[in-house]
This record gives sequence, C-alpha cells and structure tokens, in this order.
Amino acid sequence: MKTSSNILLIYTGGTIGMVKDFETGALKAFNFDELLQNIPELKLLEHSIETVSFSKPIDSSNMRPSFWLQMAEIIEENYDKYDGFVVLHGSDTMSYSASALSFMFENLSKPIILTGSQLPIGDLRTDAKENLITSIQIAGLQKHGRPVITEVGLYFEYKLYRGNRTTKINAEHFQAFSSLNYPPLVESGVHLAVNDAVLWKPNRRRKMKLHKGLDDRIALVKIFPGINRSLLEHIFSKEDLKGVILETYGSGNAPTEEWFVDLVKNTISRGVVVVNVTQCIGGSVAMGQYETSTQLKKAGVISGKDITTEAAVAKVMYLLAKDLSPKVFKTIFETSLRGEIT
Repeated sequence: MKTSSNILLIYTGGTIGMVKDFETGALKAFNFDELLQNIPELKLLEHSIETVSFSKPIDSSNMRPSFWLQMAEIIEENYDKYDGFVVLHGSDTMSYSASALSFMFENLSKPIILTGSQLPIGDLRTDAKENLITSIQIAGLQKHGRPVITEVGLYFEYKLYRGNRTTKINAEHFQAFSSLNYPPLVESGVHLAVNDAVLWKPNRRRKMKLHKGLDDRIALVKIFPGINRSLLEHIFSKEDLKGVILETYGSGNAPTEEWFVDLVKNTISRGVVVVNVTQCIGGSVAMGQYETSTQLKKAGVISGKDITTEAAVAKVMYLLAKDLSPKVFKTIFETSLRGEIT
C-alpha cells in the first residue's frame, strides 16, 4: 500500500502566508520557496510537498470568480502529477471559494483542502502550523492506493468539513468555521478520525471535468424588518440581473406585503431566478410551512433547502452559466450535486 503522497501546496494569499518582521512589527508575505526552512516540522511528514503561489497574493476580501478559475486551472494543469492539493486562503471568503471549487470540479477523485489561519505563520501563538500540517496529512491519506478524501474540504482547528457546507462564524477564535447541517469528515486528535459514512463517493468510471463558466450577474438580498421598497425595486430592476438569492427569516419566511410579493413575481416573470435561503447558520428552508413563505412558493421561488448562503452564491453562478430553462434550473438547484444539500 502506498503510504506517501505527492501534495501540491497552492498559496493564494491570506494571514497564513504572512510572517512578522520583529523589528518593525509589520506583516510581510512569506516566501513559500523556503517553506521547509521556516516550518521544519514538515520534514517529519512522509509526503512529498511542492509549492506554487499566485504571482501576486491577494487578500481574500478581494476574492472574485476570476481567482476561483485561477486556482482551478492550477489544479487542472497538475491533476495527474499530484495525489492531493492544499489551498492556502484567507479565511474571510474561504467558504465561498470552497463552495465554488466544489461545483467547478465534477467527478473529483482527489482531495482539494482549503485552509488558513487566524494568526500569521510566524506568530508565537499561531494556529497556522497545525492547520497547514494536518491539511497536508489529510490530503495525503490513502487507502488501497487511492485517496481517502475525494472532494473539496475546508480544514480549520482540528476539523475537516465539506467545503460547501461551511460558514465562517468567528473573526477571533481559532475555531472560525462551522458546519451545522453536516458533520465533520475528519477530526484531528491523537489520531486522524475519518468519518467514512459521510464522505463523498466519486464516480470512478467518469473522468474529472472542470467547469470554467461562472455567471456573476446576481444579487444577494438579506431581508430585515422595514426593508426599503424603493431600494429593492432598484436592485430587482437591474437590466442584466440573472439571479437573486433571498436570505429570509427562519425556515424561509418573508414579508407578505403585496408590493413585496408582486416584486418577486414580476422579477421571476422576467426570467430572473430567485432562490430562498435561510439567514440562520443551521436549519433548512421549508417553503409552505408558514403563511409567510407560501406566497413565495406560489410565485416560483426556488427552495435552497439547507444550503449555506456561500454555497447558494456559488451554485447560482455555476448554473446560470449553463443557460438552463427556469424549470430545469429549479430542478437542478434543488438537487444535491456535490453534497451541498441534504
């Protein structure tokens, strides 16, 4: 049985790739060509590690679909040369990127693990080393000569989650992410405990396919008490708008005022897809359960079920690029493609 794996480490930017200049106190970009010299613990791993960096590392607050494509193409170009991939990424938009990559890669048969840190890699109390080392270990896990993880995961603070099930929940704690609607895939303790029952199972008869098209002509609207009618009318009337994600209350509830319902109906009649997701970080949309969601269902709003907002954004972009009919779009969106909904 193969025990060592070839891992490609891809640095896109973020706190994990920073080191502190102890003379000035300023943070500066880490030189990943000197990775082994700066993190000698990596020499204890049985895996072979190579690195590649974005030519200009980005702050994850500047993340956009073109950078998702850049990450994906690096993986595609190196797919046959490596057994697993670890993407170092800023934590603020990591869940969005993990979700996007999960849809872009169809029939994935190797792990793509995103990780980062709350403190720079050179900080005395950093969480970066543990996150990085364990992510590499997980990406290198093999059983019967094949990778154990065959999906896009997000590793942070001792847990590997399905990437498209995650949400960042804390800006200060090391446990920055949560996945309330799906259990961890792997938990790191004295040993790596793999939850085989919840892993994504690939179709090994089909080749990996990268979908490069993403349509970002969408709007994300969070419903709140007193939401302004004129503002919504302005957003929904945008000429090239193709999709709207409504973040509604609880199990998918929204105002029942006539102007709001009519606005949603008219928007859908123009061919714009409208998806309903919950503002809660756990639980599911169940349209029709209460009167406040029944009219949305009748209007043709698509149920996001228990999908995260981050995954909904990525999935809408992914499906809009397919130029599907409204009926087919609804059917596919409400179907789990990469384990993003239950």
